[in-house]
Amino acid sequence: MSQLHTVQVLGGGSAGSSAHVSSLSAGLVARGVRVTVCAPAELGGAYDFPATGARLTPVPRRSDPSAVAALRAACADADVVHAHGLHAAVRAGLALSGRRTPLVLTWHTRSHAEGARRRLLRLLERRAVRAAAVVLGTSSDLVDRARRRGARDARLAQVAMPPARFAAGVHDGKARAELGAVERPLLMSVGSLVPAHGYGTLLDAARRWRELDPMPLLVIAGEGPGRAGLQRRIRDEQLPVSLIGCREDIGELLAAADVAIVSSRWEARSLLAQEALRLGVPLVATAVGGTPELVGDAAELVPYGNAEALARAVSGLLGDPERRERLAAAGPVQAAGWPTEDDTIAQVLAVYDELAQPRLVGPH
Repeated sequence: MSQLHTVQVLGGGSAGSSAHVSSLSAGLVARGVRVTVCAPAELGGAYDFPATGARLTPVPRRSDPSAVAALRAACADADVVHAHGLHAAVRAGLALSGRRTPLVLTWHTRSHAEGARRRLLRLLERRAVRAAAVVLGTSSDLVDRARRRGARDARLAQVAMPPARFAAGVHDGKARAELGAVERPLLMSVGSLVPAHGYGTLLDAARRWRELDPMPLLVIAGEGPGRAGLQRRIRDEQLPVSLIGCREDIGELLAAADVAIVSSRWEARSLLAQEALRLGVPLVATAVGGTPELVGDAAELVPYGNAEALARAVSGLLGDPERRERLAAAGPVQAAGWPTEDDTIAQVLAVYDELAQPRLVGPH
């Protein structure tokens, strides 16, 4: 039997999916699989896929004939092609047209759109999942969505928390001092400054926290197109909020927080939620996507877009040290039950073997 060759295809590559491909590549190579990663050049530099033992083939995130031809050439001798994200799956499907090479899709996240863009998104989802022999959804609702869009085979993905996404944090007081929260509660949120992360609602909640004594400080780490609008609101409404941009010490800052907050419209497996529970930081999160099954009873869940419920949940935790202690203890216990990297590799290898075996063994 020849060595299994898989091509991993990344599109734009969110932090979560890119880290997942890096971890997956390392695990597959360690188990004797030959791995090629097709990704935009900037992702190849940022995640150093060759360091995992994989071969990197730069392919732009486009669907024009030259980009599809480059991807088709990279997949010429692949036993299985594994696309990460809808755009990557559609491009991989075009590249594999006329070939019998099986395609696996890991659906990491979902987008939201209105009007004509919503119809286009639905079409993209249908094309992506129908091109794949197996769809691995990172949350149960993505698995259900794939089935509604016509997937032949959709399963829940065993996705491990990316290692070193946030460096392990140790609370030594310096982080609180730097942020100006020595004698006041520190609230922490992390993510790009885009509408989908619900920061408008979070600022609405922060307006209510001005009544608390001491007044908590909300720190949001991240950058994005929404910064100017958020900063204007913070200034005009005199909100106790600080936008600190992208940081390399998120783990330390998070470990210093009294409460972590995820206010997103949708999440599959929020990296912030995973890190908060792992570090034992009490978490308040929106009850959306895969978050409820991810956190179980180890976090406070609130409806998306409900500033009053969000403000009340955070205020309640700040006023209840015993509840915070219970959540802090429950977080690592919940995290211990999440899939490991070995679980991830084992599931993916089983899928590959299932799809590629006839190609590798050939006719008897």
